[in-house]
Amino acid sequence: MFSKVLKTYTGRANAYYRNLSQKLPEFTKNVFDVSRGNYNYINDGHIHYFRRVLGTNRVITNPEDAKKYNVDWFSQVRGSSNLVVKPKTTEEVSKILSFCNENKLAVCPQGGNTGVNGGSIPVFDEVIISTELMNEIISLDEDSGVLVCQAGCILETIDNKAATKDLIVPLDLGAKGSCQIGGNVSTNAGGLRLLRFGNLHGNILGLEVVKADGEILDCLGTLKKDNTGYHLKHLFIGSEGTLGFVTKVSIQCPSRPKYINVAFLGLQNFNKALKTLKLLRYRLGEILSAIEIIDYCSMDFIKNVVGQLSPIGDYPFYLLIETSGSNALHNEEKLNSFLEESLQKALVLNGTVANEPNKVQDIWSIRENIPSGFQKVASKMLYYDVSVPLAHYYTIVDDVADYAKDISERVFGFGHIGDGNLHLHIQLKNDLTKEVKSNFDSFILEKIVTYKGSISAEHGVGFTKAKLMDKIKPPSTLKVMKDLKKLMDPNGILNPYKVFI
Repeated sequence: MFSKVLKTYTGRANAYYRNLSQKLPEFTKNVFDVSRGNYNYINDGHIHYFRRVLGTNRVITNPEDAKKYNVDWFSQVRGSSNLVVKPKTTEEVSKILSFCNENKLAVCPQGGNTGVNGGSIPVFDEVIISTELMNEIISLDEDSGVLVCQAGCILETIDNKAATKDLIVPLDLGAKGSCQIGGNVSTNAGGLRLLRFGNLHGNILGLEVVKADGEILDCLGTLKKDNTGYHLKHLFIGSEGTLGFVTKVSIQCPSRPKYINVAFLGLQNFNKALKTLKLLRYRLGEILSAIEIIDYCSMDFIKNVVGQLSPIGDYPFYLLIETSGSNALHNEEKLNSFLEESLQKALVLNGTVANEPNKVQDIWSIRENIPSGFQKVASKMLYYDVSVPLAHYYTIVDDVADYAKDISERVFGFGHIGDGNLHLHIQLKNDLTKEVKSNFDSFILEKIVTYKGSISAEHGVGFTKAKLMDKIKPPSTLKVMKDLKKLMDPNGILNPYKVFI
């Protein structure tokens, strides 16, 4: 009945919303090129419906209040939406999506908004559905190690909850204090300890998802073994909100390690880093939690932009190693034995080791502070999250450094070398432009194809890489993806302009 009443508003679309949404914000327009889809414009009747479902306080229409929901983590992608809705329950999400689907209103699912590819940012005037109020931890079974929660729970919050039962959430990110588990699932976030625990496809036991038409899909299992039919949860892990809206998550939590050691090592060259990596796996395999690599230019960036210094001086490459386990003596003996051998073989030149929590965090802050520096020079930054076979892991950094030598301040690479994930960054001398981005995209894409890598290792495709998909995926694969999108979301309202355009 109410939806029929809304049709009387069809000719009363608010001119403010219409004029605003027809243009991309200036920076986004200068760097990206996309046209608004054939969606209806938000009008007073739509807003009235959302207020009726959620109440006035959970519907934001003030442009100033909506600003933070329209800007990505690195301030490089900006949307034009002046409508943010904040459901608290799955049923409210269902009503919102059903209404938007019926009225052909595009929506943008948004969690903690810590992504770096524009996947959670509206491109035009999409209705932003924020999960920030969907933050209930529903249950934690300490016997099975299974935690169930709403999608808007902060990653650090659920890890702290798991810690009360000596368990750990098998995902750790630099943005853990603000990212949300629903967004982590939707992007299949990798993080710092994927080497130890694997990715989310192996750790998510079940999901509750709302389809584009509002139907609630209950796949919220808590069993570690269930082979009854298709594993539908995997459709939504990594699909970036384009196939369905994740509302609840069931995740397995292994036992929390009692003892943690970290080592920060200086190395002469990348070849030595590879040999050290091989030795690490051989000597420390069962207690390894993380292996991170940082090059000299990354450390120089931290020093000059963030103001943080290397604790061991300057070296061409650094490895940050973490071990964890239940026996302190065993862990320390194995780590010390590895360090002695690596020094004897001249693989490592210098290093420092820590096991006290504060000192461990100080060393980890070096790696975690690199992305925080990007926000200070965002208009001059280009960043790529790629996977590359280890033989070419740093070759591509050298390739880009040579290509960019005339227009860049520095080119640097760091990342999760333990799983082949490289974060490649270019700090330009001048502000980023559409032409410069297009040239770099083409060059790096060519190298990724040559080295048989991937244009997205853990951050997803989002908006910024969507136009590269037809160049990196086989036509048959891309066709199946698009067919699946059409089947799940016939009107294309879920997170348009993302994954592929």
